[in-house]
Order: sequence, then structure tokens, then C-alpha cells
Amino acid sequence: MKMKTVSSAVLRRFAALGVILLCASTLSAQKRPYPTAAQLAPTPPMGWNSWNHFAGKVDEADVRAAAKAMVTSGMAAAGYKYIVIDDTWEGQRDAQGFIHPNSKFPDMPGLIAYVHSLGLKFGIYSSPGPRTCAGYPGSYGHEQQDAETYAKWGVDYLKYDLCSYGEIIHKAAGDDLAKNLAMQKAAYEKMHKALESTGRPIVFSMCQYGTDSVWKWGAGVGGNLWRTTGDINDTYRRMAAIGFNQAGLAKFAGPGHWNDPDMLEVGNGGMTDEEYRTHMSLWAILAAPLIAGNDLSAMTPVTLSILTNREVVAVDQDRLGKEGDRVWQQGPLQIWAKPLAGGAEAVGLFNTSYNPHIVTFKLSMIGFPAGAHLRDLWKHEDVQATNGEYTVELPRHGVVMLKVTR
Repeated sequence: MKMKTVSSAVLRRFAALGVILLCASTLSAQKRPYPTAAQLAPTPPMGWNSWNHFAGKVDEADVRAAAKAMVTSGMAAAGYKYIVIDDTWEGQRDAQGFIHPNSKFPDMPGLIAYVHSLGLKFGIYSSPGPRTCAGYPGSYGHEQQDAETYAKWGVDYLKYDLCSYGEIIHKAAGDDLAKNLAMQKAAYEKMHKALESTGRPIVFSMCQYGTDSVWKWGAGVGGNLWRTTGDINDTYRRMAAIGFNQAGLAKFAGPGHWNDPDMLEVGNGGMTDEEYRTHMSLWAILAAPLIAGNDLSAMTPVTLSILTNREVVAVDQDRLGKEGDRVWQQGPLQIWAKPLAGGAEAVGLFNTSYNPHIVTFKLSMIGFPAGAHLRDLWKHEDVQATNGEYTVELPRHGVVMLKVTR
């Protein structure tokens, strides 16, 4: 069969149309709206950060091992997805001012591609100041360049730590608290806008240690989460002081903007297993980001079971997006409750004493009827209230975590 000849003019016309369609498609992609905060972080971020265990010694091999272990251990399946390098990855800036990693991370784009190949997301660290906390180059004066570099590499999460910018604030503002706060806000908003301009969705984690009531203004400058405290360490005393002092902050948290009482210490060896269960329970009720800080490649079965308890993680990740709060306290005993989707409540019974104590939880404390259903989330079994009360003995620094449904 003889094929019809298509004239060159027609071909040129189709070619031109193709270019127009391609340009229209490109413009459409460029105009795609940046994700809202609630789309970026609909529930508290879950993942791993290098600092608590490795601090300044972290290198590419450690991060690759953590990423692999997150998948093979079952942590990824339980909801953990961010692999975040904290401070000390930074090298020098080139003649144009763009940051490069140091010798510990010889192939940052390759490392990030590896993390992505596992179905995980990647996070990095910087500071609005000229230096990070460990003295490495910060983003001061290079915010747009750094945002573009992170986007080019494929970064999904940025932890932005105030550090040396505090010196700049003090020099410029002195004791002027209003100017101090305005400079903080401006620094964080500047990086947020730089990240947004790249078009790449990057979760923005603000770290300025909870000063100046950051929970009141963090969302307004683009934060998806903000530290509400100073640094945690691997002791019950410090963990409890941070966690139980979150009372009253629930109204400032919700989808896209979360109070962050710092990373988890579970598995680092400074607390007992019971204390780590308290740590995990309290952070879940607080709707806190669950950012593990241990060596994922060398976890004990108990550590893994605490971090991946699906019923406890589900409380933290509940789609309602409500942070819990304290509903009762007497001496060393505290009861906290967190509203859940569907009308249920998560309840934590805590004993902060060095001795065992008996505590009675009354269903009326959270407005539930006497016949409500109770489930123990650490024992994975249903338990029974009697006449609207549930009484249990808590070990020293112990916890019982319940899900209460009508």
C-alpha cells in the first residue's frame, strides 16, 4: 500500500504545536502549588537522626548502615522514613559560595540517592548563623544557595539550628527583646522562603530551643516543627523534665505544625527498658516527632520492640492530629490523655517516683462512661475497669498506656 506524503509545512506545523504543548506542560508544572504545611507534615515526622549516638563522628558508612537497618529491622514498615544527618557534614564553599560536603561524605548526592532507593527520605542540617553548633559553615548569607543545593541533591527535610546566629542577634539587638524576636523570625522565614522557591517539598524543622515561646509563632514563619526545649540527654531525669514540662502546649500543635521536645534516646543505654517505655509513651501522647537517635544497626530486640510498637506509634500518628495534655497529678503520679480519631482517647499513667506506686484511673477524668473499653498498648491485651475505675501498680519510673473507646 502506498503511503501518503506529508508536506514539510505540515510537519513544521506539528513540530511547532509540539513545542507549544511542551512549553504549556512545563509552565503547568512550574505553577504547581507548593505543598501546604499540612501536606508536608500531616502527622509528626518519624525517622532517625545521627546526633544522639554518633555526634560529630558520623560518616557516610554510618548513615548508609542506618538507612539499611531502618528497612531490614521493620522500622520503615512501622512508619519511620527520614534519615537525617545532623551537624559536621559540612565542608567548604566554592568560589561561587555553594556548600560542599567534607571528606566524611565524599558523595552526598550518591548517598541521598541510596536512601531514596530504599523508599526512605533524606534530611540534612544547617544554621542561620555563619557557623553551626560544632563550628562548621552555616547558611548565613547563603540561604538561597543552600536551599538550591539541598533541592538539587534531593533533600526532603532540613533541621535549622540557631547556634551562632544568636551572637549576631545579641550584637544587633542587645537587650531589646522585640528586636531579638524579630531577627529570629526573619532568619527562619528567610530560609523557609528559600526552600519554598526551589519547588522541592522540604520539611522545615526549627531548632532554637523553645525560647521566646516559639510555639506561638513557629508556624507563621514556615516551621513544620519547632523545638520546645533545650537538648535532651540519655537520662531519665532529663527526659522526664522535658517531657512532663510540655503540659499546656497542646493547643499550638496540629497537622503541619508540631511541638518538638527533641529526639528519642531509646536504645542508647542510659535508661532502663521501663524508662524507655515511659519515654516512648510520653512522646506518643505529646504527638511529638518520633526521631530515633540510637545505632539502628545494633539494636537489641527490646529496643526494636519499643520503637516499633504499632499500637503506641498509632497514637502518635493519629490522623486527628491532636497533642495530649496532663489531666491529673498527685505527687509523683500523673495521668495524661490524647484525643484520637473516632472519639477514642489514649491515656498514659506515669509514675515519676523511684518506688512502685498504685494509681487509679477514673474514666470520668476524660468524660467516658463506666462501661468504656480499655486496651493496654504495651501488653497488647484488653483490660477491665471496675465501676468506672482502673487500678494498677506502676513500677519505678514506669508507665501503663491505654486506649479507651466507648
